[in-house]
Amino acid sequence: MKVTVFLFDDYTALDVVGPYEVLSKLPNCEMFFVGLEKKAYKDSHGLKIIADYNIAEIVQTDILLIPGGLGVDKILKDKVIKEWIQEIAKTSQWILSVCAGSLLLAEAGLLEGKKCTSHWGRKKQLRNYNVIVTDTYERYVHDGKIITSAGVSAGIDMALYFVSIIAGEQTAQMIQLAMEYDPKPPFDCGTPDKAPKELLEKMKQ
Repeated sequence: MKVTVFLFDDYTALDVVGPYEVLSKLPNCEMFFVGLEKKAYKDSHGLKIIADYNIAEIVQTDILLIPGGLGVDKILKDKVIKEWIQEIAKTSQWILSVCAGSLLLAEAGLLEGKKCTSHWGRKKQLRNYNVIVTDTYERYVHDGKIITSAGVSAGIDMALYFVSIIAGEQTAQMIQLAMEYDPKPPFDCGTPDKAPKELLEKMKQ
């Protein structure tokens, strides 16, 4: 199984590493990191991940994963990237996105008329496209062969759900157990409806 992760500068690290930690544990899984160029891409704080392939070298994949991050806005209208996503999508079995990665899918027309989600701070932007953005908070949304997830940490939940679909719940549970993924955050303010109003306003600023 070939999993291709698309990289760009100013990605969000956990958008990449979270799903990678899950998907890389699938039996017979090969992970490919690809970018517009072969180079090391930095997240917003300088963490580097190397793309061993450029997009011209990856013309087919079983699973395409698009992360989010502040860098999405810089490449959103890039014609070459848009056309590559469109071509890859034609033959891929599954397309996954984390956070603002869904904006790239929407720009490529892949979410046309579909249910989808993104980071809570990106939903307004996502609604500019002809898509169905859920009003309720959901960690991930599955429509056809596309699964979009909410922000950052939600990519782990999305990836575990995806594994349960293609490899069974027991496999997904074993991966969750191996990761000791049993989140119990010290604060209950991980979504806008739970966060104190003043904290939410400060975040928006």
